[in-house]
Amino acid sequence: MCPEWLVVKRGDSPVVASIPHSGTRIPGRIGKQLEPPGLALRDTDWWLDQLYDFLHELNVTVVRTEMSRTVIDLNRDPSGASLYPGIATTTLCPTTTFDGIPFYRTVHEPDEAEVGRRHLTWFQPYHEAVRREIDRLSALHGTVVLYDCHSIRSVVPRLFTGELPHVSIGTNDGSSCSPELASLVAAAFSGSDYACVTNGRFKGGWITREYGAPRMGVHAIQVELACRTYMNEVNGNYPAPYS
Repeated sequence: MCPEWLVVKRGDSPVVASIPHSGTRIPGRIGKQLEPPGLALRDTDWWLDQLYDFLHELNVTVVRTEMSRTVIDLNRDPSGASLYPGIATTTLCPTTTFDGIPFYRTVHEPDEAEVGRRHLTWFQPYHEAVRREIDRLSALHGTVVLYDCHSIRSVVPRLFTGELPHVSIGTNDGSSCSPELASLVAAAFSGSDYACVTNGRFKGGWITREYGAPRMGVHAIQVELACRTYMNEVNGNYPAPYS
């Protein structure tokens, strides 16, 4: 049985969709230590559960959390190693927004023990669920695609210059999935109104890198959508309405 904050909807097609950043829940004990909640939720991957609600019609398995990434970032290396050395990013238990604004009053920043507790409580169960679904579908099909669903504000100067393209595909520079799959996903946007780049600023987070093993039949790909692709994005006003 899954914890009540963890949502797993099973399908039997050879695809698992991971949605690790759309949650907005912050436990009261942690919430009391944070600056205003609106700031704490600013970097949420807003509305992705709604955007991807068609997946059940495709018989796709969905694993998502209702817990906020401010509590625990399920797409960061649990060892603490940076996914993008030398470039600004956030940590397993973030202490700032993407813009570098602190979440915590200094005395309340999570220490090593607190990070370990959150890892055990929320990080580990999520990834056990992802692994379980990959193993289940691998037994059925032999080959499985892990489709990691993300979104981000179109403009975040601390993280990247200018405005992101509408769609950023990440395959860890081609190592997490077959080139055919990456090309197939990119081709879906060819000729559309959505600009698409592969392995640009975003090459896939820890999920893509941890699970992608093409030689073992597991192809992991991250798709990062600029928020303007599906919401009326207004800088400084989040969340904007779903559109």
